[in-house]
Amino acid sequence: MTSAMDPKTERRLQRMIDIGERVFLALLFLAFVVRLSHTIFLRPYNILAIISEGMGVYFIMVRRGASAVTLRPLDWFAALMGTTLPMFAQAGGQPLMPAAIGTTIMFTGLMLAIWAKASLRHSFGIAAANRGAISEGPYRGVRHPMYAGYILVYVGFSLNNPLLWNAAIYGAGIAFQIVRIMAEERVLTQDPKYADYRTHVRHRLVPGVF
Repeated sequence: MTSAMDPKTERRLQRMIDIGERVFLALLFLAFVVRLSHTIFLRPYNILAIISEGMGVYFIMVRRGASAVTLRPLDWFAALMGTTLPMFAQAGGQPLMPAAIGTTIMFTGLMLAIWAKASLRHSFGIAAANRGAISEGPYRGVRHPMYAGYILVYVGFSLNNPLLWNAAIYGAGIAFQIVRIMAEERVLTQDPKYADYRTHVRHRLVPGVF
């Protein structure tokens, strides 16, 4: 697709996509906050989900430009679904375990995601892109610790808000995140630095598993 497009047109398209996704995510996050905010008094742990999703939106807003961005429709679809589906989660149901357990899992995931994003700094976006290879902090253990942190937040939130809707939303979201990871690695591996990094850090999400 990119070979049939002149550089000027490609840059213009990427700029339009960049602006569009930022506006879309900001509006979706605002709706998510409004939907969960009325539950905070009875379920204060739900604020961790708001913080987790809010960080993702913030880092997309302040990200730096990429040297390469995928223009494959499937990559964009998976990235958008993986990013936006969790913001349709809802509060409700009786916690499956003491709320402290789900809250601890959420907090652990949030701290991991914060650590990963602090290591990424401005190298964060929705679709697969090369904004520089990162091998610091939690990236020494797994190649995608930020997504691992998200999944922990999803698990904790679901334990405290055990709705079939949330199970479906998060199940689909995790599936799309895995597709997103594969797309990111396809783009990043074109960078020799990342290719070398992969030889040292062999697992994507869970050491010894995936």
